[in-house]
Amino acid sequence: MKRFLAIITLVALAVCCQPAADYSSVPEASDAQIQRVEPLCWWAGMNTPLQLMVQGPGISTFDVAVEGRGLSVTAVHPADNPNFLFLDMAVKAPGEYNLVFTKGLEQFKYPYVIRERAAGSRERESFSTADMIYLIMPDRFASATGDNDTAWPGGDYDDGSARPWAVPVTPDTVDRTDPVTRHGGDIQGMIDHLDYIADLGATAIWCTPLLLDNQPRESYHGYACADYYHIDPRFGDNALYKQFVDAAHAKGIKVIMDIVTNHCGTAHWWMDNAPFADWYHPAEPYMQMNALFSVYMDPNASVRDRERQESGWFVPSMPDMNLDNPYVLKYFQQWAVWWIEYAGLDGLRVDTYPYNEPEPMSQWCKAVTDEYPNMNIVGECWDRNIPQLAYWQKDNPNVNGFNSNLPSIMDFPLESAIKTALCEDYVNWDEGMTRIYTVIAQDFAYRDLSHMMTFFANHDHARTGDVLREDPARMKLAITLLATLRGIPQLYYGDEMMFLERKDVPSHDGAKRIDFPGGWAGDPVNLFDKAGREQAPRQYKSAAELYDYTARLFNWRKGSKAVQDGKTLHFLSRANTGATNITDNTYAYFRYTDTDAVFVYINNTFEPRALDWNHYREFVEGPVEGRDVLTGENITLRDGITIAPKSAFVVEFKR
Repeated sequence: MKRFLAIITLVALAVCCQPAADYSSVPEASDAQIQRVEPLCWWAGMNTPLQLMVQGPGISTFDVAVEGRGLSVTAVHPADNPNFLFLDMAVKAPGEYNLVFTKGLEQFKYPYVIRERAAGSRERESFSTADMIYLIMPDRFASATGDNDTAWPGGDYDDGSARPWAVPVTPDTVDRTDPVTRHGGDIQGMIDHLDYIADLGATAIWCTPLLLDNQPRESYHGYACADYYHIDPRFGDNALYKQFVDAAHAKGIKVIMDIVTNHCGTAHWWMDNAPFADWYHPAEPYMQMNALFSVYMDPNASVRDRERQESGWFVPSMPDMNLDNPYVLKYFQQWAVWWIEYAGLDGLRVDTYPYNEPEPMSQWCKAVTDEYPNMNIVGECWDRNIPQLAYWQKDNPNVNGFNSNLPSIMDFPLESAIKTALCEDYVNWDEGMTRIYTVIAQDFAYRDLSHMMTFFANHDHARTGDVLREDPARMKLAITLLATLRGIPQLYYGDEMMFLERKDVPSHDGAKRIDFPGGWAGDPVNLFDKAGREQAPRQYKSAAELYDYTARLFNWRKGSKAVQDGKTLHFLSRANTGATNITDNTYAYFRYTDTDAVFVYINNTFEPRALDWNHYREFVEGPVEGRDVLTGENITLRDGITIAPKSAFVVEFKR
């Protein structure tokens, strides 16, 4: 037995002591031999296992080794398509390595980089109730680099991998008169206006997708991805995006990436060459999704309805990804982690969240938060039914036991209530400000109110200025509610100055997603500039006033723990007319902690309202000394204070 063990030991030592194979003479792979390896690079010390997707003609017939000792192949998985291989990798140390492919006498190698992980990366903080998120549609915000505006002719650019990426031709043209073509906004344009965003009081930026969208028409919005690892060259490149994140951080601004796991675009490179037959749900026969989010929690739902919700295409130009395929799921898990680590991101927003397969998306969320325990992810669950919306938040006590692992959800019920209420002037008992009261009254349904994104518009909505009848007084009420109600506020670019839909073209999403005046050289109006706002023409006559109002509230909000973290106590008045179905169309509430409080009164009527402080005595007795947030003046909260028609009153005080 001892002799046998000695022999085994000698064999093991011989293997360990064997010199590494010499691949120095092996030529580097040509673009024709290896089209892509994704992820583009990786980092030592990651929690997420690395699985490489390799694409090349007949690559599944090659053996694979690694030149270097800090990286090795632990398993090889062929795909349905012989032009793909999936490689499980063991990462031991940062370094520059080569993947060596061998078939008979044919050999070539592909460079792959394992980087040193940044200190503190795993523990990075994310966006929270302390933030105000500014939503930008980059193509419509500002253009700083004119030579990337027109269709890209192809070429190389820096993408973070070991060798440059060959940029494909981009057919969608630039025409600012056409609401559905490219207008030329870019990443450098956002960098150039970070001071404007910071001065507004925003502490986080959410950009609609910046990844390559190569649809021949309507590619400007970015939601039909053609390459998940590359910034669209008309916006810039991966390196410039990373510079944008760094520049935002230098201004105290976090960056949230908008990502789409449910669908890609029909121009995606894998549509004609997918690794697996079930990589995405079939195009033939075409099946349109049914937008029935209820099928996941409905005990009466048919299997057919659920299948259509999960597997139907969003629209004919956006194929539905099959996250039930474990390689697809792994691809998207690594992709999200890659962008966070590469660019230094502070959060994620997931588009069309309930259109994804729920169980795989739960695993996706867990993979991201396992890598980054503090990472906040907000999902677009466009559902105004409160119990159905609550279903999607992490740790919600769902009857069927489902846990989404999704930390945050978007508050669509509140969005609808705010815009509807502020348009109702003569109201019955369940209308006007009662709508907002009723939404807040159902806060018991949510697992975590600190992980609710509140808003009154985003890129998919009509312009709030149009909805609120171009009335700056109503706009101020909406901004006040956004700044002082519970949750994480998100403001859509231009709503701080009541941007309106273009009226010179037919109404369309593109007409609502207007260019920011001053974002292009030669614009006759510059609303990024204080003087430009003050001298703006009639269309923007309220721009300076509204910008200042918004900036005052959100810069104040940065220091208000009562608003950021406090509880809510709210009050609704009824008209004292003898009728039981008439509301006063006002709304009052306290946001408070143990030491601080904020009193907010919204007068949504055409008449002044005088405070009856006795109405609020359950929260605080007698007159209270405080500070008027909107004027900066000291004030005593007491009976008789008059709040003007269509206006808000915000006072902070110590308890």
